[in-house]
Amino acid sequence: MPEDLAPVRGRHSVTFIRVAALTPFIEYLQNAGVSPATLLERHNIPSSQLSDSYALIPLHHFVAFLEEAAAATGDEAFGAKVGAHLKPADIGPMGILFSVSQTIQIALRRIARLANSLQGGTNSGVMEQDGTLTWSYALTDRTIWPRRQDAEYSMAATCELVRSCFRATLNPLEVHLEHERPANIEPLKRIFRAPIRFSQSSNRLIFDAEDTGRIYRNEDKFLVATLERHIGDLIQEMKPDEALSAKVASLIQLYLGRRPVTTTFLAQELGMSLRTLQRRLDGEGTSVRALMRQHRSELAAGLLERPDTLAANVALALGYADGAAFSRAFKDWTGRSPREVRPHRSRKLPPPEE
Repeated sequence: MPEDLAPVRGRHSVTFIRVAALTPFIEYLQNAGVSPATLLERHNIPSSQLSDSYALIPLHHFVAFLEEAAAATGDEAFGAKVGAHLKPADIGPMGILFSVSQTIQIALRRIARLANSLQGGTNSGVMEQDGTLTWSYALTDRTIWPRRQDAEYSMAATCELVRSCFRATLNPLEVHLEHERPANIEPLKRIFRAPIRFSQSSNRLIFDAEDTGRIYRNEDKFLVATLERHIGDLIQEMKPDEALSAKVASLIQLYLGRRPVTTTFLAQELGMSLRTLQRRLDGEGTSVRALMRQHRSELAAGLLERPDTLAANVALALGYADGAAFSRAFKDWTGRSPREVRPHRSRKLPPPEE
């Protein structure tokens, strides 16, 4: 990968996650006979912090801890297996709010809107289209890599929340994961019970919209309001006021590859006029076109870095109609064709879906 395209390693924006997020992993490690103390120390997470579930630790240390924990257990599906045993209380008030929601759709929209109470640097959203409802999740800092365990944990944990709080037999229509296909996907197939696609532009769970709209319970409005107020306070601790360009970038990441992302559409999503959106972005020294190009170039760099990712799949993930259009755009960005920056393929390509 040329230096001007490779993701920058070791430089991370200042984002944090609650110590409470570590609890399920610590318990799993201990049950597996692996002492977490050494791993915590290696990633600058003081064991003394574990007693305060609201304490903050850097997100990139948390993600690296999960990757090394998977290696320590010898289980590549470590994150997904921990997620498959998640209980609502494991993620605090956010999990309780999920469990008392009237419908799956409401629960997913709440977790997308309020996810930053648990961790920063996260883009989570819900989109309804053509009879399906898609919940997506990705870390916004693309220099945090590898992050397979965090992605699979988040997808499996959300699946488990849906099943434990609503219907045990409910399966997604599809699961999308941003990392490349691992050698053994059998554990993931058993957990998700759905087709899995790899090397996607974001991590996603896709459900039948009718299933997600079914009413399962009446809500306790006072309890919901109390939980949302508490979660709102936690979010203020995690995330300062966000620039408009950051909000636009989050929407691009959410929708790109799933639907056409136009300036008009983004303005509608943000509840402002087209002229206001353009003027405010201009005041921040950027534009929708520049933000779209930045996201596509960063995503392309990450995907092309992986030898098992087809260029045609990269084009689809970036919202291009075909590989030729993507190749022209890529050459315009970098002066090189996608083929020129691909690493050498050392093995036969696996199928994109199981």
